[in-house]
Amino acid sequence: MESAALDWVIRLRDPAFDGWTEFESWLAADPAHAEDYHRLAFADEEMARLLANAPPLRPIIAPAPKQPITRRRWLGGAIAASVAAIVGVTVIDRQPALYQIETAPGARRTVTLEDGSRIAMNGGTAITLDRKDARYAVLERGEALFDVIHNDDAPFKVAVGDATLVDVGTRFNVVREGKTTAVQVAEGAVIYNPESSAVRLDAGRTLRAIDGDALLALGAMSPASIAGWKDGRLIYDGQTMAEIAADLSRWSGQPVRVDPRVAEKRFRGVLSLSDGEDIVRLAPLLEVDVRNTGQEWVLAPPAQ
Repeated sequence: MESAALDWVIRLRDPAFDGWTEFESWLAADPAHAEDYHRLAFADEEMARLLANAPPLRPIIAPAPKQPITRRRWLGGAIAASVAAIVGVTVIDRQPALYQIETAPGARRTVTLEDGSRIAMNGGTAITLDRKDARYAVLERGEALFDVIHNDDAPFKVAVGDATLVDVGTRFNVVREGKTTAVQVAEGAVIYNPESSAVRLDAGRTLRAIDGDALLALGAMSPASIAGWKDGRLIYDGQTMAEIAADLSRWSGQPVRVDPRVAEKRFRGVLSLSDGEDIVRLAPLLEVDVRNTGQEWVLAPPAQ
């Protein structure tokens, strides 16, 4: 099992890695897999810091004949050295508990936690997780669908902006864009800020909040339409072009900017998308002009 975990550490260091489905299946097969993987991944991260801070050493024996160093041999030795160094300075129990997982714009992946809960991440999303608490997550930016295994004794908590969401047996989608947070509940219920406003959102209910603003915008939508982005469907009921531009950027991986003159224009309808699709075809649906500047797409007022 440890050899398999080490193999995944090595493979995930490759920028061209594309075996996310296989990796998630391996993690889900046994809770011990995630524990081994995160332990070795942490040791790999610590290696650079430890070596950078280590004093120079002078050899006291003749060097052994040089042998070809393969990537696996180098990383395996480095991990062993870093673990030994960590133990030697008695900081093994003080490893950083928090670690971050990110997706590039246009890329999507699903993370399976130790308790079986799953987090589907849209493009351009960053989530911080806790090695010591599988029932806690921080949505730093982007969009994520949480499929939570409910546990009355250990409610799942999501920190987002200046708020906290607590599950009540739940499947819910959260968007974090700038200082704005949007929540849509597909199943069960979520408690928004249980220690203060304590707003309960049942299935089909939505909430929109801005950091520092006590006013919450509550709404409703069909539970079946929540997180349609997983299937390439962006569903809107009065959202602004500014929000739609952010959604298109996350989903497509193409930078999308909105002209201030149409930023507050609202749209109701469904945008069906395919990977790599040219978004210029959306112009008639959105009733705006979709232009490509060569560096980004711009949603602008219709040409006269």
